[in-house]
This record gives sequence, C-alpha cells and structure tokens, in this order.
Amino acid sequence: YQRRVHGGFSTKIEVECRSEADAYEACQAGADVIMLDNFAPADVGAVADRIKQKHPHVILELSGGINPTNVAAYAHHAPNVDIISMGCLTQGVPCVDLSMKIERSK
Repeated sequence: YQRRVHGGFSTKIEVECRSEADAYEACQAGADVIMLDNFAPADVGAVADRIKQKHPHVILELSGGINPTNVAAYAHHAPNVDIISMGCLTQGVPCVDLSMKIERSK
C-alpha cells in the first residue's frame, strides 16, 4: 500500500513469484502484475487459471527459461497469461561496434 501511495495512480506494482503461494500473497498485497518465474509449461496453465479465478484484475506474466524453442508450449498451456517474456531477446546478444567519424569541411 505504501508504494502505491508514493508512486501515484499510474504506477504499476509487479512482483516476481516463484510459487503459487507467493503469487497469492502478492495479489492480496495489491500487486498489479504477477510475474510467474521459472514455472514448467505443463504446470503454469493450472496455476494461472487458479490465480485468475480469485484475482481476475491482475496481469499475469511468464518469465524465466522461456526461449524461441519453447515459447509455443508456454502459450499453449497457459491461455490465461497476459504476457510472456523472453530474456534471451536482450541477454547474451552479440553487440555491434559502431562508430561515426565526422570530418570538417575544408
């Protein structure tokens, strides 16, 4: 509650949860977004369904171990999830060394 008072009406509170019990605790504390972290594709659907039944207003996000080869399995097993995040899109991506040289006109 304190975070919401200080953050204002437009601030979203997201809580990373590694268990269903953590997710319920975060919902009851007023979280707007619940990130279900490192759940197996076969398990996350039932967990998401139970959370949405009790807290339909909360946004559910999946994260942790999701990559292009298994994202379809997560999407298939968890239709009640609102967001699926893949850290591999930004982590471990090779960088490109760019430079720009400006020469003064003569």
